[in-house]
Amino acid sequence: MSRREIGRHPGAGVGYGSEGCPGSAMTDHKKLKRLVRDRMAATGESYTTARWHITSKTKPQHRVSKLLATALDDEYSEAMITGLAGGIGFMYAVFEYKGMHPLMTIMAQHHPDPWVPAVLNRLNVSFVEQHSGKAEAGIAKLRKATRPVFAEVDRSALPWHEPSPWAGYDPYTVLVVEISETVSLIDVDRHELSIEDFSKAWSAYRKGKHHAIVMGTAGKPDLDKAVSDAIQTTVDHMTGPVLGNNFDVNFGFSGMSKLADQLRDTRTKAGWTKRFGDTDHGTKRLYECLEEQNTAPGATRPLYADFLDEVGRAEAAKLFKQSGAAWSRLAKKAKMSKDYPAMAEIVDECLDLESRAVELLRQPR
Repeated sequence: MSRREIGRHPGAGVGYGSEGCPGSAMTDHKKLKRLVRDRMAATGESYTTARWHITSKTKPQHRVSKLLATALDDEYSEAMITGLAGGIGFMYAVFEYKGMHPLMTIMAQHHPDPWVPAVLNRLNVSFVEQHSGKAEAGIAKLRKATRPVFAEVDRSALPWHEPSPWAGYDPYTVLVVEISETVSLIDVDRHELSIEDFSKAWSAYRKGKHHAIVMGTAGKPDLDKAVSDAIQTTVDHMTGPVLGNNFDVNFGFSGMSKLADQLRDTRTKAGWTKRFGDTDHGTKRLYECLEEQNTAPGATRPLYADFLDEVGRAEAAKLFKQSGAAWSRLAKKAKMSKDYPAMAEIVDECLDLESRAVELLRQPR
């Protein structure tokens, strides 16, 4: 990757097919593309530089989807990218480690398929996954790239993030846009890191050390097929099975029911009353997982609803907008109280809304 930034990939300009129903999200991202192109023409900047100057004060709804939209020159809206990645999901689990308080985790976006490869495969964009034993060798490979590079780092090793007790086990995708004497990357904002500091963050995630996804050329996608496949994946993973083993009880509607049951449970050690009591270990994580971490606000449901509106599934979209509002209401309640039974009622509400929405998505077009 030379001093100049990664350029525009070929083969862009493909829109949604005849079933599409463009909404405000699609209009907004077309307007953004026009603004970026105008700035490029005036300044000679690359797409990523011009885009960053225009959008530097605009925060993404779903961070990785926005990174993908940027890498794909905004040919697709953030909502469309989110839907094509598999959209929503639900995984609920509580992990216990000796000497530490219980760690509650909810994965509200589609899981466990990796987000970036899922989107690129559905859009017929070639890519290569690279691994290197040493950081120096990985950096040398990145320098040769001529298109966007998604690198997996350890979040807590990035200077602008807080230290975490889970250092080494906290994977985080960033978009590398330039390497010269420093590494220029996009997280939410754009940052400059020394080669040494980037290498430390890139080496810190132990399971994916020096992992990178390098984009190649783009073929013409069959977007109708891609959308249909992505929606089916969402339906399958909400209704299960997902992994094909005993952990599947934590996924989809089963996981939502389990969360509601444990919020109500006042007798056993698995219930929130005994497990978390009056501490904020559970409620703080509940807010983070529904609004901030590995999700878009409202457990990704409102953004997924925008995707469904774009592709002409308005009835299901309406239900997911309602469930998204309910998830945000639950997150807000978690910040204010430890009323676990009331939280369980909201989970039940979401389960009902989303069960109805998924049934609508099951119906053939």
